[in-house]
Amino acid sequence: MATLVGSESPCTGAKRRSCHSNIVTKFTASKISGQGFSRGTQLPGGLLLERDKRAKWNGIPTLLQKLYESSHPNSDLSHAHSFLKVLSSQLSMEAMSFVTEDRKTAQESTFPNTHTFDLFGGVDLLVEILMRPTLTMQKKKPKMNDDLVKDCLSVLYNCCICTEGVTKSLAARDDFVLFLFTLMTNKKTFLQTATLIEDILGVKKEMIQLEGIPNLSGLVQSFDQQQLANFCRILSVTISEPDVGNDDKHTLLAKNAQQKRNASPSRAEVNQVTLLNIPGFIERLCKLATRKVSEATGANFLQELEDWYTWLDNALVLDALMQMATEEAEQSSTESSDESSLATSPLRHQLPQSMKIVHEIMYKVEVLYVLCVLLMGRQRNQVHKMLAEFRLIPGLNNLFDKLIWRKYTASNHVVHGQNENCDCSPEISFKIQFLRLLQSFSDHHENKYLLLNSQELNELSAISMKANIPEVEALVNTDRSLVCDGKKGLLTRLLTVMKREPPDSSFRFWQARAVESFLRGATSYADQMFLLKRGLLEHILFCIIDSGCTSRDVLQSYFDLLGELMKFNIDAFKRFNKYVNTPEKFQTFLTQINSSLVDSNMLVRCIVLSLDRFESQTEDVKVVEVLSECCLLSYMARVENRLSFLFRLINIINVQTLTQENVSCLNTSLVILMLARRKAKLPFYLNALREKEYAEKYPGCLLNNFHNLLRFWQRHYLNKDKDSTCLENSSCIPFSYWKETVSVLLVSDRTSLCAIASYIDEPFMDLDRDLLED
Repeated sequence: MATLVGSESPCTGAKRRSCHSNIVTKFTASKISGQGFSRGTQLPGGLLLERDKRAKWNGIPTLLQKLYESSHPNSDLSHAHSFLKVLSSQLSMEAMSFVTEDRKTAQESTFPNTHTFDLFGGVDLLVEILMRPTLTMQKKKPKMNDDLVKDCLSVLYNCCICTEGVTKSLAARDDFVLFLFTLMTNKKTFLQTATLIEDILGVKKEMIQLEGIPNLSGLVQSFDQQQLANFCRILSVTISEPDVGNDDKHTLLAKNAQQKRNASPSRAEVNQVTLLNIPGFIERLCKLATRKVSEATGANFLQELEDWYTWLDNALVLDALMQMATEEAEQSSTESSDESSLATSPLRHQLPQSMKIVHEIMYKVEVLYVLCVLLMGRQRNQVHKMLAEFRLIPGLNNLFDKLIWRKYTASNHVVHGQNENCDCSPEISFKIQFLRLLQSFSDHHENKYLLLNSQELNELSAISMKANIPEVEALVNTDRSLVCDGKKGLLTRLLTVMKREPPDSSFRFWQARAVESFLRGATSYADQMFLLKRGLLEHILFCIIDSGCTSRDVLQSYFDLLGELMKFNIDAFKRFNKYVNTPEKFQTFLTQINSSLVDSNMLVRCIVLSLDRFESQTEDVKVVEVLSECCLLSYMARVENRLSFLFRLINIINVQTLTQENVSCLNTSLVILMLARRKAKLPFYLNALREKEYAEKYPGCLLNNFHNLLRFWQRHYLNKDKDSTCLENSSCIPFSYWKETVSVLLVSDRTSLCAIASYIDEPFMDLDRDLLED
C-alpha cells in the first residue's frame, strides 16, 4: 500500500488511481483498530486539496482541518463557527432529503457529504468542541455561544440519520450522553439536544440510568410545559422494558428463566422510581395531558392535517417551526414560560390550525405513553393515587369530544394494527395511547369508578339495591369529588364511539380492551347491568355474527369482553338468546368461536363457569327458564361438547409454546376439570382423554403433554401473587382449590383414579419428562 504522507511519496500511474482508495481504507481501518490516522487534520493540506475533486469530497476534509485549527482551547471560536456553518449547509441538504423523501437506508452512495464528514473525524471533533467546557479546571466554566452549540448538535444529528454507525458510536460514549442532558437547561439549545438524545438512546445497548444525570430533579423542574412534553419522548425510551424482538423470548418458560437470572429490579423499573421521586412531575404530566387547545374548524381539517403529516418527521420540523414562532414572539414582548405561553403567542395563531392541533396531539401521545408505562409498573398504586388526585380522568373526559374523538365529516380512516409502535398518523397514535391508558387505569383497580360521573355512580347503586345485593366496596369508597363532570362519564362516551366504529377498525380492539378492563376482577352484577342497559351485548354480537368482521385481533377482544359481560349474569344469557334467535345465527357464532380457541377460550370459560353456577340455582324460576331456553347454555350442558373443547384446548399448547397470550387455554382446561372434580366426574373426563388419544392413534401424547403443562403451571403460578389473585377473582374458585386440583392430577400413584398417570399406559409414560429440566 502506498504511503499517504510526505512529498517524497508522489502518486503516479496506477498508484495515482488508488490514492483516494488508500486514504479511505486507512481511515476506515483506524476506526476499527484505534491505530493510525484518526482525523483528516493529520494529513497535509496539499494532499487533501489535490485529491478532493477526484474523490468528490466537496472540500469537507479541508474545512475540517480549518475547523480543527480554529477550535483549540482558549481560542476565539467565532472563526470555528464560520467554518462549521459552511459544513452545516452542505450536510443539512442530505438530512432534509432523508426526512422528506423515503427514509433511505443510510449509506455512503446516498449521502456522500455526511459520510465524508464522519470518515475524516468530523463527528469526534464536534464532540470534543461541545465537551471542552467540562474539561477546564477553572471554577467558572467557560460558556459557549448558543448558536455554535445548536449548529454542532444539528450537524451531529444529521450525521446520525444519514450515516450508518454514527448513532451507535455516540451511544457508546456514556460521558457524552450524560453531558447532553446538561445542555437541556438552555432553552435555546433544548430542541436540538432533545432530538439528538432521543436518537442516541434509541440505539444504546444498555439503558441509561436516569439517576446518573446531574441534578435531574432540578433539570426537569426547570422545563416549561413544551420542553417537558418533548422530554417525555426521551423518557419513553428509559422507562420501557426493551423489546427482545424474538418470539421465543416471549414464552413464559423463557420469561421465568430470565426473572430468575435478574432478580433485582430492571433499569427501567429503577428509572420509573427516579421519575416518581421528582417533585411535581406527575402533576405536570396530568396538566399537559388534559390542557385544552383551540378547536379545529373547517370541512377540510382532516385533509389539511394529513398533508402536514406527510412531511413531518417525528415532530422535528413542526417543533422547529413552533420554536421559531415562539422566539419571534419573545423578541417583541417578554412572556412567561409557563404552560400557557405557547398557546397565547400571537404568531402561534398565524400558523395553520392543523399544525397547532397536531403539535398538541403529538405532545399528548408522548405524555400519555409515559403515564401508561408508569401505571403498569411496580409503583402502580402510588401512580394511581396521584392520577386520581390530579384529576387526570375528568380532564380527559372534558377533552373527549373536542380533541380525542372529534366528529369528522369523513370516516374512511386507514385501519392500523394494534402495535402501539406502528408508523401511523398522530391522530391514530393519540387515540390508541388514550385507550391503552384507560385500559391500564381500570384494570383490576378500584379507581375504575372515576370513569363515571355522579349520576352514573348513583345508577350503579340503584341497580344493586333493586337486585337486593350489597354495593361493591370500591364503589362505596369512591371519592365523588374526583369523578367525571358533565352529562356523561368517560366510559359512557367510549361506548358511544365504539358503536360507530367500522367493523374491522383497529380502534375496536383497543376500545374493547378498555371496556373489558373495567369489568375485570371480581365479577360485579351492577357493572355488567350498567353496560347491558346501554346495548353493549347486542353490539358485540352484531360484530361477531353480522358485521362481517374478519380481524382476529378485534374478534378476540370482543370474545374476551363478551365473557366478562356475561359471566354469572342470567340477564345477559337471556339477552343473548333474544339476539341469537335462529339456528343460522347460532351456528355462525359457534363457527367464530371454534375458528380459534386461543382467541375465544375466555368466553368458553365464562360459559362453563356460568352454567355450573346456574345449575346450582334451580330454585330461581328465571334461572330455570333461561337454562331451558338458552341455546348457548344448552349446547355447553352436553358433556360431549365440553370434552371437545377440553381436547382441543390441551392439544393446541405445550410448555415450549406457552405465552401470556395462550396460557389462558391451560387455565380454561383446568376450570373444566375442576368443575368436573367438584361433581366427582374427574375420572370420567380423564378416561375420555385417554380414549381420544387411542382413537386418534397417538396414545400418551395428549396426557403427557397435559402432565408437563401442569408441572409448569405449578412453577409459574405458585410464585406469582398477582396471577393467582386474578385466577381466583375471575373464576370465583378459591386458589387453594386450583392448587389442590393440580396436585391431585399430578400425583404419581397410578392407583389414583384422579391422577393423569393412571391413564397413560406404561410404554407411553413420560415422553417429555426432560422438557422442564433446568
